Amino acid sequence: MDNKPICSCCSGKKSGTHELIQHWDNTYNKVETEKLGWYEENPQPSLRLINKCNLAEDAAILNVGAGSTTLIDELLKLKYTNIIANDISSNAFDILKKRIGRDSQNVKFLIDDITLPYELAKLEKVDLWHDRAVLHFFTDKNEQNAYFDLLRKLVVKNGYVIIAVFNLNGATKCSGLPVCRYDENML
Repeated sequence: MDNKPICSCCSGKKSGTHELIQHWDNTYNKVETEKLGWYEENPQPSLRLINKCNLAEDAAILNVGAGSTTLIDELLKLKYTNIIANDISSNAFDILKKRIGRDSQNVKFLIDDITLPYELAKLEKVDLWHDRAVLHFFTDKNEQNAYFDLLRKLVVKNGYVIIAVFNLNGATKCSGLPVCRYDENML
């Protein structure tokens, strides 16, 4: 099996799942959410795209790599009732749950690795797959294939997919990890 990454900017393989969990848990333990490089106080770009989807309030919205994103807060304010947050870091979810308080009972939290899904593989179909800065961490072709296999399995026919990644001129690393950069055609 060929383990070369899809894009030429990437090389090598990432650590195993255990090391990634530890990396992201440490990141969320050591750095305040507001000081993380990807933090958005107001996730307007994502909200604008989600609004264009004209989803029903009970639409299944899966936010992969959610971390401690403020997007969950905003989706709750918009009265969405079927929000699923996924991340590999339980520490990120602890921060998110603390911030949204009682509203956390209205979100399904799945701690799972997208490339080796267990809980995610059990999900019913979703209407929207939202990824702001997860795909680019998968630098290995097998990881990328696993990501897209899961995406194809979970998104309903005529559903929506929003993916935000680094472009070809973007950063080569994020949070100390190598990233794969994309252009529109590659996606």
